[in-house]
Amino acid sequence: MKSNILSTLSVMLCFVFHSGFAQKVDLRSGDVDVLAGQKTVNVQYDYSEFGVGKFATEKEYLDKKSGEYNAKEAGKGDEWKKAWVADRQNKYEPKFEELFNKGLEDNGLKISQGSDAKYTFVIHTTYLEPGYNVGVMRKNAYLNYKIDLVETAGKKSIAEMVLTNVPGGQFGGFDFDSGTRIAESYAKAGKVLAAFIDKKLK
Repeated sequence: MKSNILSTLSVMLCFVFHSGFAQKVDLRSGDVDVLAGQKTVNVQYDYSEFGVGKFATEKEYLDKKSGEYNAKEAGKGDEWKKAWVADRQNKYEPKFEELFNKGLEDNGLKISQGSDAKYTFVIHTTYLEPGYNVGVMRKNAYLNYKIDLVETAGKKSIAEMVLTNVPGGQFGGFDFDSGTRIAESYAKAGKVLAAFIDKKLK
C-alpha cells in the first residue's frame, strides 16, 4: 500500500515538475508588430513532416503501431490510425485555438480557420513524443512547433517562431489516451504564443 502511494506521488510530482517549466517562444526572424490593430488572424496547420518518438517520420510510426494492433485484432490498427489522424481536427486544433483566443481576449485579437484575414499563422508540428500512461507510470507528451506568420495573399513571410519541448498531460493522471496528452501540448502552445504576442503588442 505504501509503495503504491509513493508511486502515485512520484507520478504527480513528475507531472508538476515538468509542467512547471516556463515555455518560451524563440523568434527566429521578423516580428509580429503587424498584428497591432488586427481583429482576426487566419490559422492553418501543417502535419506534413515530423518525427514521432524514435521514428524519423510519422508514417513509420503509424505503420509500426497499426501493424502491431492489427496483429492482435483484425482491423484494430486501422481504426487506431483513423483516430490518430482525426484527433487533429477533433482535439488538437480546437485546443490550440481556444487557449490562444482566451489569452488575447482582452486584446481583441483572435484566430480562426478559413478566415479571409490579412495575415495567417501556419502551425507546423515538427516533432511529437506521444508519451504514455499505464497507471502507476506515465510520461507527458512533448511537441516541437514552428510557427510562421505570413501574409494570407502571396504567403510573404512576416515572422518565424519556434516552440520546443512543449509538454502535454492532464493533472491527476487521467490522460490514458495519447490524443488527450497531445491535445494538452497544443493548448499550452496556443497559450504561450498568445502571451508572447500580447506582450509584443503592448
